[in-house]
Amino acid sequence: MLRAIESQFKMHQMLFQCVTYLPPSLFQDINKRLSLPADIRLPEGYLEKFAMNSPPFDKPMSRRLRRASLVKPRPGFLPSLRFKRASLSLQGTYATVFKGRSKLTDNLVALKEIRLEHEEGAPCTAIREVSLLKDLKHANIVTLHDIIHTDKCLTLVFEYLVSDLKQYMDDCGSIMSVHNVKIFLFQLLRGLAYCHRRKVLHRDLKPQNLLINEKGELKLADFGLARAKSVPTKTYSNEVVTLWYRPPDVLLGSTEYSTPIDMWGVGCIFYEMITGRPLFPGSTVEDELHLIFRILGTPTEETWPGITASEEFKTYNFPRYRAEPLVNHAPRIDNEGHDLLSVLLQFEAKKRVSAEEALTHSYFKCFGEQVQTLSDSDSVHIFSKRGQWWSPGKGRGFPIPPARRPLLPVCLVSSAVSHWSHLTALDRLQCVSSVF
Repeated sequence: MLRAIESQFKMHQMLFQCVTYLPPSLFQDINKRLSLPADIRLPEGYLEKFAMNSPPFDKPMSRRLRRASLVKPRPGFLPSLRFKRASLSLQGTYATVFKGRSKLTDNLVALKEIRLEHEEGAPCTAIREVSLLKDLKHANIVTLHDIIHTDKCLTLVFEYLVSDLKQYMDDCGSIMSVHNVKIFLFQLLRGLAYCHRRKVLHRDLKPQNLLINEKGELKLADFGLARAKSVPTKTYSNEVVTLWYRPPDVLLGSTEYSTPIDMWGVGCIFYEMITGRPLFPGSTVEDELHLIFRILGTPTEETWPGITASEEFKTYNFPRYRAEPLVNHAPRIDNEGHDLLSVLLQFEAKKRVSAEEALTHSYFKCFGEQVQTLSDSDSVHIFSKRGQWWSPGKGRGFPIPPARRPLLPVCLVSSAVSHWSHLTALDRLQCVSSVF
């Protein structure tokens, strides 16, 4: 009798230590066990096995264990209890994004909850996103912290970023500082160059998929349509990339494409940042092609070899438009920026500049050579700590108002004089006000 009471007392101690880590659905089971008679006979070796599977809660978690638990759940520690929701951020067709907080580190996180269908299981977009992001570790790519899988839901735990590029441009009143345009474009190219080196195509670049934190760091997100080109196949789907940012070769039905598919989208985003409006806001494929050809000119054998043999192209029977200088549509862009935009928006995919080459373009020469030597884990904002960049404005995260003060300068102090001649009167005023 005494042995049974002693065993039950030990079991009560064990349950008391871990009860706060159990979900509400298990409280009923605990209450049933506590209400059992005192002479209950537990199976032989039960308590020893229970102690082995339980974590050492009597000791504080070390920093190493806390970091490890973000990636891999510890035995006896339920992953669904490591994060809590704070508020609803975004609701979509297949997923809902919540702002949450880690119970281990108290840091904000983004919880992307994907509903699972009983017969279909996890969507292919979620599987692609998880499989690619777990291997992509870069300062300009959003970090996937954890994956929580239940019968009804798949939750992806991402680092939390306060806004996206579309929202930031809207907050600027569509008059974004040219300083921030340059630093955001450079970060976009850094993240994309890293993906392309690893044979990963994003295939859905648009301002809504470029996230920004309070430091002004831009990160690529939403890899649901991304594809690893290392898979042995030449043809892909042409139903990729949001219509406004889809290149003309894919619009005309091409399924044989590579990294240049992303570079056309970079050019469209560059133009949208500098002007405050989308470059080709088409409503249908035909309308999109019509807008492209009206600005860049209807392609010929000289500008796009082989286009006249395309049955899809001949079907539309487009008028003969003459190309217009892009600077007429984006007067705030300087000569170097116009040249970079031109090589991004090339009809023929192989003529488009690569992300790696674009990083060394003269448009970014005012950053200096050191920015080209950053490691993958380093942010471009590392220079602000060394006194080589003007520091960003202080406030709720973004400078207030964002259009008046740059997050980061587009040039080092040593090259500011040479860059001054390219600035408009409004931008010169912004430079002066940011110093004071």
